[in-house]
Amino acid sequence: MPKRMQKLCIIDRFEGNFAVIEYEDITFNFPKELLPKEAKEGDVLKFDITIDREETEKRRKIIKDLADELFIDD
Repeated sequence: MPKRMQKLCIIDRFEGNFAVIEYEDITFNFPKELLPKEAKEGDVLKFDITIDREETEKRRKIIKDLADELFIDD
């Protein structure tokens, strides 16, 4: 069975406050301030993205409370 090629995110270059990241056939801007200080062109990045369930629920509650204030008659 052939080994799969891993999909990589590579820093192509820096433009202002952004790193231009290559991922397969696309490029996207990523805030430079979120990268390690030592990141440089050509570096391969690993992203570990998680969902902050607690913060998500807090925000949902705030939005619901605001909507209730606006649309529910007292």
